Amino acid sequence: MNRQKVITMVHGSGGQATENLIDEIFDKEFDNDTLHEMEDSAVVPGSGRIAITTDSFVVSPLEFRGGDIGRLCVCGTVNDLLMRGAIPKYLTCGFILEEGLRVETLQRVVHSMAETAKEAGIQIVAGDTKVVEGNGGLYINTSGVGFVPEGVNISAKKARAGDFILVSGTMGDHHAAVLSERMSIDSNIESDNAPLGEMVNGLIKAGVNLHVLRDITRGGLGTVLKELAKASGKVFYIEESKVPVTPKVRDFCGLLGLDPIYMGNEGKMVAIVAPEDKEKALGIIRTSKYGEYASVIGCVAEPGEDEAGDLIMRTAIGGKRRMEALQGEGLPRIC
Repeated sequence: MNRQKVITMVHGSGGQATENLIDEIFDKEFDNDTLHEMEDSAVVPGSGRIAITTDSFVVSPLEFRGGDIGRLCVCGTVNDLLMRGAIPKYLTCGFILEEGLRVETLQRVVHSMAETAKEAGIQIVAGDTKVVEGNGGLYINTSGVGFVPEGVNISAKKARAGDFILVSGTMGDHHAAVLSERMSIDSNIESDNAPLGEMVNGLIKAGVNLHVLRDITRGGLGTVLKELAKASGKVFYIEESKVPVTPKVRDFCGLLGLDPIYMGNEGKMVAIVAPEDKEKALGIIRTSKYGEYASVIGCVAEPGEDEAGDLIMRTAIGGKRRMEALQGEGLPRIC
C-alpha cells in the first residue's frame, strides 16, 4: 500500500522532524546561499548590511501567565535580529482572526504588542488583517528588519575551540508557563518572553569577542546547542549542574517527567565567546535586564575521532551523556 506522508504536530516541535522538513522541502525549493546559512535572521547586502527575519505565532492559549501572543511575537522577531548583532528597526505584522474572537482580547493583544515594541525600540510600520471561519482563534505573522553595524559578524559557524558557552538565564520557563495554563495547574510559573536588546547591545558596545548568539526557543537548550555544534564542526561540552533552572520549574518537571534541557524559552539566549572575554561577558549579561541568572555552562573543543558536531553533557552524577536534537513531539503551539 502506498501511504502518503502527511504533516503532523511533530513537524512543529523544533526538533529533528522540523529540521528534516526544512531540509527536504523549504531549503531545497528556496535554494540560495543566504538561506542555506539557516541563521535566526538573514544578513543581506543593501545600502548597508540588513538583517531580515520572519516568523509566525500560533501559541495556545493566547494569553498566559507573564505574557500573551502579542508580546511573544514582538520578542521572538526582535530577538532573531539581535542574534546576528543587528539593531532592530522595523516590524510588519499580519493578523489572521477567526470568527468569534472577542474584540477585547484582540485589543489587549495589540496593546501588548505596542508596549513591547516600545521596550524593544522597534517600530511596527506595516500590517495586514484577514478574517476566516473558525472558533475564536488568532494567529500573527511578523517580519523584522534591522541594520548590522560595521565590524559585527556573529554566526553559528564561528564557534572556536577554547570558547566558553554562556546562557542568559533559567531554562524552561515559557514552556512550563504555557503547559501550566493548558493543564490548569496553578504553578505560578511565568513566561520569560522578553526582548534581549539591552544585553546584546551591551556586549557589542563593550567590544566583547562574540562568536555566536542564538535565542533558546522551541526544542530547548539541547536542540540549540546541538545545531550550533553541527554548524561549527566542533564538539560542545556542557555541565548539567551549571544549567540554571528555577526551583518551580524543576519541581514542575519532576511532577510531569520533563527535561528542562529540551523545554522552550522566549527570552533567553546562548552566547559563545572567546576565552579572554568570558568574565566580561558574564558580568554584562548579569547586570542587564533579564540576565540576572546568567551562567557559564560549558566550552567548545576540537573534536576527536567521530566527535565533530557532538554535544556532550557531563551529568550531575559524573557521567557523560551524548545529546541529540529533540526527537519526537515537544509541546506544540508554544509560540
